[in-house]
Amino acid sequence: MLVIDDEVDIAEIVRLTFGLRWPEAEVITTPTGEQGVDAVEREAPDLVLLDIGLPDIDGFEVCERIRHFSDVPIVMLSARHEEVDKVRGLELGADDYVTKPFSHIELLARVRAVLRRSESQEPTREGPPFDAPPLFIDYSSREVRVQGEEVKLTPIEYGLLYHLTRNENRVLTFRTLLAKVWGREYMDETDYLKVHIQHLHRKLGDDPQNEPMIANERGVGYKFIRRARADVGRKAVR
Repeated sequence: MLVIDDEVDIAEIVRLTFGLRWPEAEVITTPTGEQGVDAVEREAPDLVLLDIGLPDIDGFEVCERIRHFSDVPIVMLSARHEEVDKVRGLELGADDYVTKPFSHIELLARVRAVLRRSESQEPTREGPPFDAPPLFIDYSSREVRVQGEEVKLTPIEYGLLYHLTRNENRVLTFRTLLAKVWGREYMDETDYLKVHIQHLHRKLGDDPQNEPMIANERGVGYKFIRRARADVGRKAVR
């Protein structure tokens, strides 16, 4: 695990927390963003704890640069409680966002949940492929195609699409989707869900305002609806 944070106390808390509760975890620390990016490339850690307020470049830029070459799980740490900062971090590719001060129990639970999601990427071999033009999903290989072109999804994006298509025309509540894809610890984190549904709309070429495949039942949840045959000509964004 890599900790990118210039606060010595935070790095020490992380070392102590994981030393006591997860002794097999090796913790590496760097105090600047530039060193952190280099360490991700050099050390290939299993997870990154990334502070936003770094002395050289901020954590948002660090997250964006890491995402250019690595899918390592990233948990952002910040004293900022504003919703806009959380959403920005998620949009740049962070997997979670924890505000300071945090308890060691909360941090450990969040890290374990992120790693659990990252590691549970084995293909689901239940049922035949899902064919609802322009969308095609081979559940056995996790392959997703739109108009015949492969679309690359993150594990979270695929998890959302999997549960929505397996429950076609049935509304899945926000809390249900959060529990199924992120874990029960995240059932109130609706911002996480909104950001990743937006990513799915974009990647699938799905217009949320005009006969969307993934429809928002306002205040309740989302459901998957097959698109009308006359409306299958849009291109996906890969």
